[in-house]
Amino acid sequence: MRAVEFQEYGGPEVLRVVRAEIPEPGPGQVSVDAAYVGVNFADLKARAEGYRVQSLPFRPGLEVSGRIRAVGDGVQGLRPGQEVAALVGGGAYAEVVVADAVTVFPLPEGLDLRTAATLPTVVPTAHALLHEVGRLRAGETVLVQGAAGGIGTVAGQLARAAGAGAVYGVVSSPAKAEHALKHGYDEVFTGDAFADEVRRATDGKGVDLVLDPVGGDTLRRGLAALAVFGRLVSFGNASGAEPWHVGQPELYARGRSVGGFSILTLARSAPDALRALAERAFRTVSDGTVRLPVTAEFPLAEAADAHRLMGGRTSTGKLLLRVTD
Repeated sequence: MRAVEFQEYGGPEVLRVVRAEIPEPGPGQVSVDAAYVGVNFADLKARAEGYRVQSLPFRPGLEVSGRIRAVGDGVQGLRPGQEVAALVGGGAYAEVVVADAVTVFPLPEGLDLRTAATLPTVVPTAHALLHEVGRLRAGETVLVQGAAGGIGTVAGQLARAAGAGAVYGVVSSPAKAEHALKHGYDEVFTGDAFADEVRRATDGKGVDLVLDPVGGDTLRRGLAALAVFGRLVSFGNASGAEPWHVGQPELYARGRSVGGFSILTLARSAPDALRALAERAFRTVSDGTVRLPVTAEFPLAEAADAHRLMGGRTSTGKLLLRVTD
């Protein structure tokens, strides 16, 4: 089979198409004939910085859709030929992907394989950020960093559906702001001065919930934009800044709180909780509450071009690799 991997860290050019043996599922696993693979920023960090890479060569890719090829011992409720989406710790850039059965999700009625590849990381993450961790209540205000990306696109729609009083976004360009405004956002700010814009938009009160995948100074500005009793949820460190610390001086005076979320960590530590979360989140797509547009699609062999597009910070929505023609 064909797969895409890298043998050294670097730019998109280090991605290579290779021939590999077709993997067989072990106990508690299934193998999937891949149809589509989602491209995520974590894939770029793995290639460039070794993020979550145990050894080289390494095959990136966290999410895949397709049909089950084979089922390992002890697997129940899944069968060969079944259409599924799967979350994996890596290795999805391939024609056949092995996944733990606990992170393999049968597709709801009416959900096609192309759409399904956009779901495993993005939709459950957005749902958890707003509801399970962020505890959003009707009438509250929300600020989302990266509002035009995959998670941001979904978070805006979910917040609107939950009855948020106002949904604000932060993006890096006017073109991205235009995309976000079509997906649930009331107002979108560009650049680093968003804390001032938030105070203007909220008559000085600040927002009730901030979602931050950036870290560093951006996270600190997000804390400053919180209202009394506001919550911030961190779900990434795209800035590459040193790990942040927050304590009594930042939180006590106004009753603020900070939470965190990682879907990959949840998959390892509490797979049953992940399954329940994914089922809730997937329903928002099948019932039409959420639409996640695929804004670019590349053949598997052109994975490097997908990385160049995402790495240029000009992409919006979701990027996919097409494995089958």
